[in-house]
Amino acid sequence: MGRNWTEQEWREIDAATRSRILNATSGTAAWRAMSRAARAVLRNYSTSFFLVTRFLPAAKRAQVDVIYSAVRYPDEIVDTFPLTPEQRTDQIEAWRNWYERSLAARDWRETAAAGAPVWVAGFSEVVRRNGIPPEHYHAFLDAMAADAQPRLYRDLDDLIDGYIYGSAIVVGYFLAYVYGPRTQADWPRVLEASRNLGIALQLTNFLRDVAEDERRGRVYLPQDMLSEAGTGLDATNRVLRRLSGVAELHYRQTEQALDSFSPDCRIAIQACIDVYMRLNQRIGASPRGIGHRESVPVIDKFNALPPSKFWRLPLAYLGAL
Repeated sequence: MGRNWTEQEWREIDAATRSRILNATSGTAAWRAMSRAARAVLRNYSTSFFLVTRFLPAAKRAQVDVIYSAVRYPDEIVDTFPLTPEQRTDQIEAWRNWYERSLAARDWRETAAAGAPVWVAGFSEVVRRNGIPPEHYHAFLDAMAADAQPRLYRDLDDLIDGYIYGSAIVVGYFLAYVYGPRTQADWPRVLEASRNLGIALQLTNFLRDVAEDERRGRVYLPQDMLSEAGTGLDATNRVLRRLSGVAELHYRQTEQALDSFSPDCRIAIQACIDVYMRLNQRIGASPRGIGHRESVPVIDKFNALPPSKFWRLPLAYLGAL
């Protein structure tokens, strides 16, 4: 993972990408410029997800890159940029307005030309191409707005329904619409698997970042679990191990439904499960608990990837994938 870009750096990248999009000689060339910029965002911010998504077919991979950029920037608004809670809320609402304008436009490049952030303009094209219900992105933005004014979560159901649904489950749905089902009859299983994977990934991220979230004034651990565990660091670590087990169950349930997805996406989804489940297991087994931010060593990430496809990774880092 690279360093977090500043708000100014994001603006500069946005402006440069907009110029390439608007000067492109065709819609195909414009989309290529959009997806190339989005790929750079993913590569900078998430080594693990960048690696596993390189195993997708090119057209789907480009759309996943664009999805990631459209969720990364709002996350940066509430997590990284030096803003007041009110400024964060205002920026999320401005982003929401651009999303609505982009959906209403005849072509995604229209709103890019009108000044929309390229990330949300490009994402609107993914929504249109795949028939993604527009309200899912509103649910995501609602979760980001909630981070600007954090609250406590009563129990696991409250955490899932009140936050994880918007922050992760609907993102899983975005990806599901791009990946596609094996057959239309498999669609309910695809959505359920995507929900399970979204819950698993978000819980793993929560458990990895407990100390960092606390510095931001956020507590994502269910209050009933904390109360039952008692007080002190050891008690909190017991909650981490308990939630790690919950996440593991959701990873396993996703894996059981892998056959419901389009065959050309299964390698990437399996790699995602394997890499992040390793991280989750390291968190659950760590004696250091919240006192240490766990990560998966690079060699372990590679071991979780399909050896027959390793040839794709050098191409990815050279910018060809």
